[in-house]
Amino acid sequence: MKQNNFMEVEFKADSVNESFARVCVASFCLPLNPSLEEINDIKTAVSEAVTNAIVHAYPKGGGVVKMRVELDQNDVVVTVSDSGVGIKDFKKAREPFFTTKPDEERSGMGFSVMESFMDDVQLFKNGERGLRVVMRKTCRSAALKEGTYAGRR
Repeated sequence: MKQNNFMEVEFKADSVNESFARVCVASFCLPLNPSLEEINDIKTAVSEAVTNAIVHAYPKGGGVVKMRVELDQNDVVVTVSDSGVGIKDFKKAREPFFTTKPDEERSGMGFSVMESFMDDVQLFKNGERGLRVVMRKTCRSAALKEGTYAGRR
């Protein structure tokens, strides 16, 4: 069993910082010895969550994106949060191809992508304003090595 560890980072809601978020998460997850597929899944989901925060939370620019990554035994738990405009209808926002910005060629697949690459994705209001996306992925390669994988999904 891995000892719990966490890190938190915040950065300007600017598209140039999306790749920074991906690298931070990937580097922090290395002690779990994830497979290449697992690390790519996590990076892809983080990319979607951070991009959603940058594009949708702060339509007039500015703002801050916060990210917390926790290693919980063989699980990686990533929380991406903002204090932007929020989402009125979580159910509608999770529908494939739904987008609030069709004029900007957005595909509306952000949450679908997150859900396909992670084991669990939850949305929460972030206080009065904003959104908090909590994503969990079990690093099965690490769990199998230790004999602790119980087939969760």
